[in-house]
Amino acid sequence: MFWHMQIPLRVFYVMKFVFLSGHMKRMEQKDINDFFSNAEGYLRNVSVDNVIFGYHGKELRVLLQQPFPLDKWTVTGGYIKKTETIEEAANRIAFSRTGLNELFFQQFRSFGNPKRIIDQSFTAKNMTELSGIEVSGDSWIFDYFVSVGFYTLTEFSKVEVRKGPYEAGCKWWPINDLPPMMFDHSLIISEALKALRLHISHFPIGYELLSEKFTLPEIHSLYETILGKSLDDRNFSKRLMATGIIVKLNETKKIGAHRSPFLYKFDVEKYEAGLKSGVELVF
Repeated sequence: MFWHMQIPLRVFYVMKFVFLSGHMKRMEQKDINDFFSNAEGYLRNVSVDNVIFGYHGKELRVLLQQPFPLDKWTVTGGYIKKTETIEEAANRIAFSRTGLNELFFQQFRSFGNPKRIIDQSFTAKNMTELSGIEVSGDSWIFDYFVSVGFYTLTEFSKVEVRKGPYEAGCKWWPINDLPPMMFDHSLIISEALKALRLHISHFPIGYELLSEKFTLPEIHSLYETILGKSLDDRNFSKRLMATGIIVKLNETKKIGAHRSPFLYKFDVEKYEAGLKSGVELVF
């Protein structure tokens, strides 16, 4: 059933024609009609936007989706089922794009502005042409929508990117080189990054972005990348080790002829305690 599918942020996305091998595959007319006449399974006028961050090649990246048939992109998002919490909705959305469960995610703020969904492509005329049914300009899909913002952290190498059936693409983008964004999603990403920078200074969330074993230079680079500033090597290592959240292993990583730094890993018990009570990592 249509209502049991993953529904992206706006109805606009699910009304698209799906282009497969140069052909257009239209959704069943009954499904489209049901979408407008029976939205009882989901909360109206509120949605979840989930900014999924990954770290790769010394770059912070964000997973974006591109709805058909636009040249603009959005963060991953969707409606909230009446049978789930907003946290469950955020987790469901993250799983649908990464294939991973139980990721670290954090609500950071809400977005509410009567003009936030205004976009030249999101009009009654375009919706009518794309859906094949008459869409009124006063339809509920054009109502004022409030979005609850979350960010999710994941280890880049573990993600199997999953494109939705009504999307042209879904892929990682460097945080400093984003494509044209739809609606207010540039602002959402910017605010998510601000929240991440604040939280990483007080909570040991680097655990979510690194491999299980890492070197001190690697975690140092991660923090510099997220915070957007240089950090003194010795001071950083001293403060991090003082928290007890990482432990030194009797293993090294060979990265050159004369360079074999020791490997470290997070102490999971102390990491989880740090998430609850906070740790002093202000740089």
